Amino acid sequence: MSDLPYLAGYAPALLERVRDLRDGGKLRAWIEQRHPDRHAVQTDKALYQYVDALRQRHMRNAPLLSRVQFDSQQHPMRGTLGTHTFVSRTQGGKLKAKHEIRIAALFRDAPAAFLQMIVVHELAHMKEKDHNKAFYQLCCHMEPDYHQLEFDMRVWLTVREG
Repeated sequence: MSDLPYLAGYAPALLERVRDLRDGGKLRAWIEQRHPDRHAVQTDKALYQYVDALRQRHMRNAPLLSRVQFDSQQHPMRGTLGTHTFVSRTQGGKLKAKHEIRIAALFRDAPAAFLQMIVVHELAHMKEKDHNKAFYQLCCHMEPDYHQLEFDMRVWLTVREG
């Protein structure tokens, strides 16, 4: 197993830079300097309002969300930081659809930019189910620094686990 499991797939030179910062005891300070601000979203109700505000801002035609909540069952080592579920069923001759978003509970204590990045990712799944080019274009439309924030969030996870 890699010594940087959250950063698998990144360029070797970048991984070496992260290792140097970590081994020199400077990685935590680096990530805290880049993302010093925390968010105030602590309850499921506040999370729903936060997500819905982003949905209304960037995806006005997207359907309403049935549920949004922090989920303590999701953990990055098990491969999930957030999930978007879509359930459709027939009820009395009508097709009903429900969209639910669950965000890993560890993001209650995350920098504000990381919560936004995860929410943008899950909202993008409302239009694009797969992680394809159109999906990432939509993520970048909603959050122009999406890829940098994803990298920084993975460094933050590395610091948390270390």
